[in-house]
Amino acid sequence: MRVRRKQKKERVLCRLPLIEFADFSFKYLGAETLALRRISLKVESGEYLVLTGPSGCGKTTLCRAINGLVPQFHRGYIAGNVYVDGKDTRDYSVAQLAPIAGLVFQEPENQLVTLNVEREIAFGPENLGVDPNEVRRRVEDLIEMLDLEHLRDKHPHEMSGGEQQRVAIAATLALKPKILVADEPTSNLDPRSAETILELISDLNRNDLTVVLVEHRLDLVSKDASRVILMDKGSIVADGEPREVLTMDLCQEIGVGIPKATHLYKRLKGRGLNLNSVPLTGAELAALVQEVKQN
Repeated sequence: MRVRRKQKKERVLCRLPLIEFADFSFKYLGAETLALRRISLKVESGEYLVLTGPSGCGKTTLCRAINGLVPQFHRGYIAGNVYVDGKDTRDYSVAQLAPIAGLVFQEPENQLVTLNVEREIAFGPENLGVDPNEVRRRVEDLIEMLDLEHLRDKHPHEMSGGEQQRVAIAATLALKPKILVADEPTSNLDPRSAETILELISDLNRNDLTVVLVEHRLDLVSKDASRVILMDKGSIVADGEPREVLTMDLCQEIGVGIPKATHLYKRLKGRGLNLNSVPLTGAELAALVQEVKQN
């Protein structure tokens, strides 16, 4: 106990990352294998992380560890620590961590619990004892920000998937979190709705919200991300700037679909065509090819 108190005191004296996984492992109760295996990861305020990897690689568990669902709700074997805004998630409840790290689930209807959008947005802060006038202000601000006025009195389960996702994001943002964790928020959406949700998340990040996003549609998100993290079998196997990570052969080896423009760049490079940078979008690739033609 004496050593642990000393370590916590030392953490306060130095500048802390907003999120830190310190040699963290977790295995769900009754499972045979580790869901997360010795994860070490630091995330600074304002970053935009994209987590990707094959199904079952641990992405969802990592998200749940950030807001305390692991280990406060999901029980099992645990080793190491996760610190969120300097707080050890072993020592704080999910409710205590909710104003710091807000989690948007893959299935938005699973977290919508009230009878209309207005009440849904107000639900979280009301339950945390926020002043009623402040709750009202947050509700109105978020209805305007996420273009929900026409849905204000509508039951969440009468809305489309994209509308539900916007309401789930609004309800999460109503808690004023420092971190938005979104676990595959576009998995059940059509391409147009997916693009709308991802543009919204990018805008939130540009307004200083730290984002941790699990996503497979790398064509849509890699251009905005500050880092891409590849996971496989419960471990982080690559972590870096998108143009660096997405050109690794490792992506193909573990089954991660890279942006089409990046894939074509790799093919052109293999045929001896040297482009000045790695494109993440079709527009970037077209500009690079045009530059080569002019030279």
